[in-house]
Amino acid sequence: QVQLVESGGGLVQPGGSLRLSCAATGSIYSIGTMAWYRQAPGKQRELVAVISSGGTPTYADSAKGRSTISRDYAKNTVYLQMNSLKPEDTAVYYCNAYINVRPGPLRNYWGQGTQVTVSS
Repeated sequence: QVQLVESGGGLVQPGGSLRLSCAATGSIYSIGTMAWYRQAPGKQRELVAVISSGGTPTYADSAKGRSTISRDYAKNTVYLQMNSLKPEDTAVYYCNAYINVRPGPLRNYWGQGTQVTVSS
């Protein structure tokens, strides 16, 4: 059973930083693209950043210059370092990954979400 386990959310003051982690657990054969999404109250879920299987990152405009996505292949983990946080960054952040447990098509998985609140 593959799971994405997120951690690192919390309450932070404007201008502060947080580092989110998402570990893929279970019997994993390979992992493709990994990504972070967020969903603020009353809004649609949106992409924050994505990192390819080869390690190439891509960022949403809202995250460019303030966030860094990275991955640890040995730990099957993806990270999101967020700096200069703003109140509008407040949302539930979700990890997403394409994973397969045997050779063949990758399946899409979501984490349970971690709350990030930016407030003074």
